[in-house]
Amino acid sequence: MQVAAFLATSFLVSLVLTRVLASPRAFIKIIDMPNPRSLHARATPRTGGVAILTALLFTTASLLLAARSGAIGGLAREAALDIRHRDLLVTLVALTVLAGVSLWDDRHHVSPIPRLITHALAAAAVMWAGDLTITGFSLPFFGVVTLGHSSYAFTFLFIVWMTNLYNFMDGMDGLAGGMGVIGFGFLGGIALSEGAAGLGVLALLVAAAAVGFLAFNYPPARIFMGDVGAVPLGFLAAALAVKGNRDNVMGLWVTVIIFSPFIFDATAVLLRRMLKGHRIWEPHREHYFQRLVLAGWSHRKTVTVEHVLMVGWGVVAVLYKWLGEVGHVVVLVLGVLVYTALAAAVRIVERRHRGSRRLRNVG
Repeated sequence: MQVAAFLATSFLVSLVLTRVLASPRAFIKIIDMPNPRSLHARATPRTGGVAILTALLFTTASLLLAARSGAIGGLAREAALDIRHRDLLVTLVALTVLAGVSLWDDRHHVSPIPRLITHALAAAAVMWAGDLTITGFSLPFFGVVTLGHSSYAFTFLFIVWMTNLYNFMDGMDGLAGGMGVIGFGFLGGIALSEGAAGLGVLALLVAAAAVGFLAFNYPPARIFMGDVGAVPLGFLAAALAVKGNRDNVMGLWVTVIIFSPFIFDATAVLLRRMLKGHRIWEPHREHYFQRLVLAGWSHRKTVTVEHVLMVGWGVVAVLYKWLGEVGHVVVLVLGVLVYTALAAAVRIVERRHRGSRRLRNVG
């Protein structure tokens, strides 16, 4: 019950603050104006991430203070003791710094290099202070693949990429907020089932805060998350994944499966743009969800399909923990087949849309 109270607090703080930030009288006003690369048609605040992170940090601080005073016990106290460890504390400090830099970027448009340097410093800080590295990962029938000294580079790139891909995917009403609810919800539930109180409660606090934000971000959105929310959430997902892997709470594949809708889309688009010689840091409308909207799907229909996909892979991630090696192979092969089929389905929707437009023009 004590943990439920903190989750409710995270939700309520986020809900109220998001409502305030979405109003014309908001104390922070950063407006996302529509442009040729946008999917939205009206000026919209992009400060929703402030509400999510304020709710997370406020509730976490309250949890720590309550544990220090002896006001809580059980799972809540166990979670607070875990969060007081250096790895999670440094993660929260780095997350706060990223939020500050990203808020400045939302207002003043910082160039890509300083932003990337900040992301790299945050990744290096949490790796060093928390001793967080991915020393290996399992492959079905091959056992654990150890990375040796390359574990530092692999972990660094993983954290930086997750930080950025979450931001890349924050491009449509309800999408990044939905992943905040579903992705961190599954991450927290699995962690708690394995006895990792700090990791689990922290992830669930994020999910609860994301629910409060999503109430005003679901299509048609009254407010966007902005870099101030997307960048820290991507960083936090990566840091918790690395900690979970190191502490044998969950293998790296479990987190990858949970966040695979974002990982697949962002990585596929990045590789495609690199092969075409495009500047990968420039805004575009090549993500699969963007292409569906441009092909005539409504925001609500598109994000509903994305949410179903997120929930589906969250369930698969839960099952993955209990499957043997044959089951792991089936899941990984299934992932390749599903995402290949989804990419083909998007192309079919686009062709049908172009064909119907030609017919209308002829008529």
